[in-house]
Amino acid sequence: MKFETLHSDMVAAMKAHDKERKAVISTLIADVKKAAIDAGTREDISEELVDQVILKSLKTAKEQLDTCPSERAELKAEYQYNYDVISEYAPKMMSEDEIRRFLSENFSEIISTKNKGQIMKAVMPALKGKADGKLINAVVADVCK
Repeated sequence: MKFETLHSDMVAAMKAHDKERKAVISTLIADVKKAAIDAGTREDISEELVDQVILKSLKTAKEQLDTCPSERAELKAEYQYNYDVISEYAPKMMSEDEIRRFLSENFSEIISTKNKGQIMKAVMPALKGKADGKLINAVVADVCK
């Protein structure tokens, strides 16, 4: 996701007088800018950095949604809206089949050792931000059987 896309979508939400959407996108932009400053790349914000921040925000929104008490319907609806807007910008994650194919094509020599720790150590950096860590763990555990 390009930073400029986020910014232009925020402007579009402002023009459409969609305050809720603008607030969510504005928060994403602020989080991306903060991460860029922390990484020392304030002038040149990479797509990878934007995707990392969006995934982190998506995870936070999911936790808020899951932990919200059911009797707080208004708050739960707000959290659901935030989650839905953020998920529009989140990068598409790999499926279980795609992870298996990726592992067999790129890490066949490490997989043959059946050492789960060694496999995870090699695979996680390659798939960071492209697939869910829990799903990767499940696939690797299945491959090691």
